[in-house]
Parts: sequence; C-alpha cells; structure tokens
Amino acid sequence: MRLCLSVLTCLLVSFCLGADDPESRLTIQVQSLAGKPVDRAAVIVKFVEGRSIVKLGKKNMTQWELRTNQEGLAKIPTVPQGKLRIQVIAKGYQTFGEVFDVNQEEQAIHIKLNPPQQQYSAHE
Repeated sequence: MRLCLSVLTCLLVSFCLGADDPESRLTIQVQSLAGKPVDRAAVIVKFVEGRSIVKLGKKNMTQWELRTNQEGLAKIPTVPQGKLRIQVIAKGYQTFGEVFDVNQEEQAIHIKLNPPQQQYSAHE
C-alpha cells in the first residue's frame, strides 16, 4: 500500500510538472555586428509563457544563467517549448534582451550585439 501511494505521488508530480510537454534543445549564438563571436558573454534564459519550472536532477530550474564559449555559443540541453526571454550581457556591448518563441525540437537563436552608445551629460 505504501509503495502504491509513493508511485501514485510520483505520477501526480510528473503530470503537474508537464512531463509530456514538448521540449527543445537550444543553442544561442552571440556575435558582434561584424560577425565575430563574443566569448564569455553572460546569457540569461527565463520562462515567459508555458511551463515555468523544469526539474533538472534534484533542482527545480526557473531560469538558466551561462556563458558563451570561444565560438560565441551557449547550449542548453533541454527547455520546455514556449516563450523565453533571453538577455545577453557582454563587456563592450549594449545589453540585449528579447522574447523568443521556442517551438522546435532543436532550435538555434542568433543574436547580434550592438556596440555601446555614446554617453551624454546634461552638464556639458
């Protein structure tokens, strides 16, 4: 009886977390406007619409924070399909932020970063 209750609880939790929801393997390519890869850029991926919690081992993930490699790539193994907000922060570039609709089994997102804008002062 106790084992049966444990199995039932696991099935209920899996159902509530949307275990059958479609997922995507996501690759994010970060480049300068000139097309050069931007390495060590901080990439933050947050759920906007769809399932908002992903079970990764013993952790519940609501967002990912990672860095690009030397080729400007950041790879996330699996995320639920839906709308994701991607923010990229890199030294020497404007911060980038946009919402993307992730709806394929494997999806690559290409991001071009702008150079910083000139700073203005009201005291000059």
